[in-house]
Amino acid sequence: MLTSLRKQEGFTLIELMIVVAIIGILAAIAIPNFIAYQAKSKQSEAKVSLGAIFTSAVAYQAESQNPQSYSPPAISNIGWQPSGTPRYSYWYQDGVNVANGNGTTVTRFPGSSNAATPCNVTVAPASGGFNVLATSTGFTAGANGNVDGDVACDHWFINDQRNLQNPNNDVSLAN
Repeated sequence: MLTSLRKQEGFTLIELMIVVAIIGILAAIAIPNFIAYQAKSKQSEAKVSLGAIFTSAVAYQAESQNPQSYSPPAISNIGWQPSGTPRYSYWYQDGVNVANGNGTTVTRFPGSSNAATPCNVTVAPASGGFNVLATSTGFTAGANGNVDGDVACDHWFINDQRNLQNPNNDVSLAN
């Protein structure tokens, strides 16, 4: 009977503890990277929407008259609005000054995110020397959002040269 107990096969407690430790180490490495990749993928919303704003603003400027300007009298004249449930609020300068074609008011597009916590996206983005503006000769549109649930906002800007900038990157601040 003693020999039959010695011939039983299976895993020892030490072997099981080593396997659990290895799985724990792999999870500790993989989970933060996965969260960062998720946040980066959420930033694509701002990139795509700002590209659409660029297209709409250029089309508006080409069709506007007296004076020809990137700044419309009202934000609705741009002809763009976010769809679905956006994570970002999108901003553009409207209220054209007829004398010089410059915008007078920074306005949020209707349908934009209005989340005020933990990062307040109801204020126009301004960081890294970038501001939302529209003149007779150019524009800069902005997006303000929170992709990872912390207090830092993610700011994106696109200008009339289709130059996309992210001076306040919420994803890199989390790392």
